[in-house]
Amino acid sequence: MSSPDMYAKEPDLAALGALLADRTRAAFCLALLDGRAWTATELARLAGVAPSTATSHLNRLVTGGLLTEERKGRHRYVRLADPSVADLIEVLAARAPQRLTPVRSLVAARRHRAVAFARICYDHLGGSLSVAITDAMTEQGFLEWDFGPALTPSGAAWLADTGITQEATPHLRTCLDWTERRLHVAGAVAAAVFRHAVRESWLVPADGSRLVRLTDRGRDAFRRHLCLTDEALTDR
Repeated sequence: MSSPDMYAKEPDLAALGALLADRTRAAFCLALLDGRAWTATELARLAGVAPSTATSHLNRLVTGGLLTEERKGRHRYVRLADPSVADLIEVLAARAPQRLTPVRSLVAARRHRAVAFARICYDHLGGSLSVAITDAMTEQGFLEWDFGPALTPSGAAWLADTGITQEATPHLRTCLDWTERRLHVAGAVAAAVFRHAVRESWLVPADGSRLVRLTDRGRDAFRRHLCLTDEALTDR
């Protein structure tokens, strides 16, 4: 008598990959990295597809666990399911080959520039501004990279002088920026710098979005504390 079949659970990476293998669904996920809740109509317009097509793709992404939905009256809104999904999309975007895509409106062009310049990356800052801050901290001798990013004694002193509070044992790691395709620093130190910048109104996160606006006060502060150039401080 033969024994019954035995089964064990294992991750179905192929199923997850299939969710993002369609360019329309991938475009939706990239757009939703701004943290807002979008309607199917808005996403359909962004991707240049019919609303019914957008709804079909969104249903697959919700069923697959990448998106969550909420309803307000007759309107259906979708957003990324949680911060870990945003991190997953960013890591995949940083590893994916680049291709040219049409920008269908001035609003979309401005949003694309804003996301590339400064955005919330889980608990720290992402975008070209974050890469510029990482470069400046390295040039100023606040970071060393012999064995990965590490805070130097002068870096610890700079944090204290600037009024940035941190944990007793500073933790740093790298994060591959998906728009710049370069590393910026993450971890407790980067989170502390971001919290301080928000508290001092150097940076202002947009309501319901991962976008971050650099204020005039922030430009002055980053020039003064890190010698950032006007080019690094410009949304391009």
